[in-house]
Amino acid sequence: ASSAGFSRAREAQNDEARHEKRFAVAYHLLSVSKNYRLRVKSYVDEAEPIIKSVTDIWASADWYEREAFDLMGILFENHTDLRRILTDYGFVGHPLRKDFPMIGEVEMRYDEDLGRVVYEPVSIEPNVNVPRVIRK
Repeated sequence: ASSAGFSRAREAQNDEARHEKRFAVAYHLLSVSKNYRLRVKSYVDEAEPIIKSVTDIWASADWYEREAFDLMGILFENHTDLRRILTDYGFVGHPLRKDFPMIGEVEMRYDEDLGRVVYEPVSIEPNVNVPRVIRK
């Protein structure tokens, strides 16, 4: 470490408040003219995952905030178009949360007889793998 210019370690600051919140929202900012990067991170509660939108400052944050809403369920206050962007509009839940079931809750398929997409409860049965041994 000292060959890289860091001769002494320093104790990290107390981060207890950070661990009380479940979700973190991080914005990575880049200044091309000054060659500077900045990360702004804010934590939100699980019970009320609401944070103010930055789309009025940086319009390019629009789709990133919509993606965070769609996949994680974080609400952005004053966002002009906060709707799902990657999952279907009728999708229930937020698939990147750790408490989201691995197999999902509903299954979506196209029914040719009805000519539309239909939703059905997931019908995955546990599969027991039995090795097949072939000997002569």
